[in-house]
Amino acid sequence: MTPLYTASAVATGDGRNGHVRSTDGFVDTEVRTPPELGGPGGATNPEQLFAAGYAACFHSALRLVAGKAGADVTDSEVVADVSIGSVDGGGFGLAVQLEVALPALDHATALDLVHQAHQVCPYSNATRGNIEVTLTVA
Repeated sequence: MTPLYTASAVATGDGRNGHVRSTDGFVDTEVRTPPELGGPGGATNPEQLFAAGYAACFHSALRLVAGKAGADVTDSEVVADVSIGSVDGGGFGLAVQLEVALPALDHATALDLVHQAHQVCPYSNATRGNIEVTLTVA
């Protein structure tokens, strides 16, 4: 791969109960373990940050393939739900549910574009074969 752009971020403090900052300063926030995982909550967490990145990236890939197909993406939306849980053998894993709304398109066309976007999106390509990613058209 020839890099076109490299993002860089720094985590400090106590991991999930610390601080993250991108080196350009655009991201600069506290992170906290959510109460569901026994933490204090009250700030964002790695799963929310991953969900935001995946949703934005997938939406961009969707708009790219839809544009090439001449499809109407008016009021399109991507919701990414990122779950964390225990995996067999110890440790933790992630699963992603992507729910896509393409209200200006029929279901079959929308589904086809979602599957095309899943082949283009860098997040989808990075996670393929590593974690479960479920695609749904609303």
